[in-house]
Amino acid sequence: MNSFSPEGSLIGTAENSMRLRTPLTIADCLAKGIILEARATVCDAEHNLIVDLGCMKGIIPRTQGAIGIEDGTVRDIAIISRVGKPVCFLVTAIDVDENNQPIAILSRSQAQEMCRQQYVEKLNCGDVIDAVVTHLEPFGAFCDIGCGIPSLMPIDAISVSRISHPKDR
Repeated sequence: MNSFSPEGSLIGTAENSMRLRTPLTIADCLAKGIILEARATVCDAEHNLIVDLGCMKGIIPRTQGAIGIEDGTVRDIAIISRVGKPVCFLVTAIDVDENNQPIAILSRSQAQEMCRQQYVEKLNCGDVIDAVVTHLEPFGAFCDIGCGIPSLMPIDAISVSRISHPKDR
């Protein structure tokens, strides 16, 4: 069973590291549909994310960078801003590159969709969940609630007393 944690939660774990150890362990994750996490190192000219898997290179095609990229409801900044940061993904294929080296084809949007269906849609009002604050705005705090899925915590839900900005708490 997959765990749906905010991005950055899996990258340092022994289990995630073990799954990224060899092309064979990565292929096993492909077969089992296991969500992995690694650091995005580069965003190329076509806005594909290049991911360092340790034993091989991975690529997240632009259209698989986040839910909403393909239909245009999410802007490419959602991909570009992931460079240097951990990203969750599913392995969708293992191929070879132009130098005949193995390369993993990855999908962040499929991991997010799995999280949405199996976790987010089953949440009830009042549930307490793990989240990571990704950035603050005057009207609230944006949080990653799992696999990079953003959520807004409105300013009036952050404090029982009136505050002028979320940074006050």
